[in-house]
Amino acid sequence: MAEEIKVIVFGLAHEEYGIEVEKVRTIERMMPITRVPKTPSFIKGVINLRGVVLPVIDLRGRFSLAESEETESSRIIIVAVNDLEVGFIVDSANDVIDIDPDSIDSPPEVVGGIKAKYLRGVAKIGDSRLLIMLNLSEVLNKSEIIQLEQQEV
Repeated sequence: MAEEIKVIVFGLAHEEYGIEVEKVRTIERMMPITRVPKTPSFIKGVINLRGVVLPVIDLRGRFSLAESEETESSRIIIVAVNDLEVGFIVDSANDVIDIDPDSIDSPPEVVGGIKAKYLRGVAKIGDSRLLIMLNLSEVLNKSEIIQLEQQEV
């Protein structure tokens, strides 16, 4: 049996998603976001997190899901992808769980309206719970990473 992986579970549009714990730097409450001109609409802007300026992406916008209002449970998950730290706005950050890598199936073409290229797979947890595992390197594709790295506030 393969070694279990720790996963942060977060909510987005009534679905549960997962990101490996080692890719998550911190989970923050919502904070003021400074809009940056000439960026794709899903890039909400930048935040100043303890003296470091980080770009923030609305995952609902990234996945072409309906926008929703910020709530008390909305969070910004700070992740590191290829030496770039980025914040993802999510509806809630719920849990940390262990997943057996063998329980992760390859993703169908579309899950909840999200293209398979953004997904690493779908993990079966228990009998009735599915967790959509994100492929972070595709969520932030190369041209967008270059665009984000060139941003100045």
